[in-house]
Amino acid sequence: MRRADEVPYRLLEQVSSHGNASAGNLLIQGDNLEALKALLPFYRGRVKCIYIDPPYNTKSAFEHYDDNLEHSQWLSMMHPRLVLLRELLADNGSIWVSIDDNEGHYLKVLMDEVFGRRFFLAEIIWQKRTSRENRAAIGSSHDEILAYAKVEAQQWKEFRNLLSATGKGYSNPDNDPRGPWRSIPFSAQGFRPNQMYRIFAPNGAPHDPPRGRCWAATEPEYLKLVAEKRIYFPKDGAGRPRVKQFRENEKGLVPMTLWFASEVGDTEESKKEILSLFADSDPFETPKPERLIQRVLQIATNKSDLVVDSFLGSGTTVAVAHKMGRRYIGIEMGEHAVTHCLPRLKKVIEGEQGGISEAVGWKGGGGFKFAKLGETIFDERGAINPKVRFATLASFIWLQETGVPSDGEFRSPLLGKRNGTAYYLLFNGILGDKRPDGGNVLTAAVLNRIDKRFPHEGTKVIYGESCRLGSGRLKAAGVTFKHIPYDVRAK
Repeated sequence: MRRADEVPYRLLEQVSSHGNASAGNLLIQGDNLEALKALLPFYRGRVKCIYIDPPYNTKSAFEHYDDNLEHSQWLSMMHPRLVLLRELLADNGSIWVSIDDNEGHYLKVLMDEVFGRRFFLAEIIWQKRTSRENRAAIGSSHDEILAYAKVEAQQWKEFRNLLSATGKGYSNPDNDPRGPWRSIPFSAQGFRPNQMYRIFAPNGAPHDPPRGRCWAATEPEYLKLVAEKRIYFPKDGAGRPRVKQFRENEKGLVPMTLWFASEVGDTEESKKEILSLFADSDPFETPKPERLIQRVLQIATNKSDLVVDSFLGSGTTVAVAHKMGRRYIGIEMGEHAVTHCLPRLKKVIEGEQGGISEAVGWKGGGGFKFAKLGETIFDERGAINPKVRFATLASFIWLQETGVPSDGEFRSPLLGKRNGTAYYLLFNGILGDKRPDGGNVLTAAVLNRIDKRFPHEGTKVIYGESCRLGSGRLKAAGVTFKHIPYDVRAK
């Protein structure tokens, strides 16, 4: 339960860059628990959408994952990762977790605990196969996707997107000059007295609302629709009224919880996508089709939003995010981070035309950085690791003091000001000199330089390797001194 707090912060070491490295995309090889902790100082509260496809704990050993975990071990593996993922999630963000019925119900309870029951959005049923499994007692044809947000569903509704209308069902049988249209019922659930009136069809047939329903609008609003020629009566003018919905005015469709293979693909489609990319390797056992991830990102994100997948697998999530113009961070522990994810993203940059490429008009471009987990912030003696640079430590301290992530662009001792307090870091000779009087130790001369170059009238918090000023001088100057490494909680 406390594992997330105990995970040490590690450095991220860039291995290579591909395409436009400034695009803000990142592929990380390493343990996802440690990688998520390493991301906190820079991305806490900034991720719009998290999609993960963790091991399903199906008691069968997969080539790329050891999926044969005991139930309690599986829950213990998932809990700290969900805790850190929640920390990364933006206030208007959402997390989507694929699972099947081996652990799905237990995952629901676990996510209720981590995210809160009232922040549950939906359980999506995805039709993963259309063929019948005759070897099973009862064939499994679906997986679930559990979706949660940082706010309640009615609030999150303001941030989610409607799905694009497919264009099916539109026609223009009456040559309406406004173009193709489809009809939708002019009734609604429930009973509202001012929406319970009689309507007469063009042939004189009377119509009351269907049993258990009322009309979709009051009578004055209905008459306005009639005047606008928006009301349609089927059955040659004798049927119940319906409303004309024109294609260009279609705002979109509210997402539903049942996703058919015909809409978002199935496992056969996803295996074909992997084989087309890696013809010489066996397909993953449980890949997800690009159309499935596209549906999630259509609902939960907009262009340039940040997407995270910490169980990256074959790299589908980041490939789809790249093609859709989203920023992304993908984390994968296994060697296939190098053998599959890295070459897959390179092919995306080159303009590969599999998956959703044609549907979204993908022609190539963009870029990403490839990184691995480095050493911990603290070495085995408890000191700051010599490989830690000023901007990196500044990011950890800024997060520790303010609770908000940084952009990693710290270039002066003054890290910033928040709620009337200014925060300073004396480290790695940031004042231009590594001698005690030059910058890493808080002396009278250093404090004078800070006051002259980076003045602040209010409270100051200064981190340094040591302090040579007495408590009276610090109090008079409004300074709280904090010691490196003892007051740095990057562990």
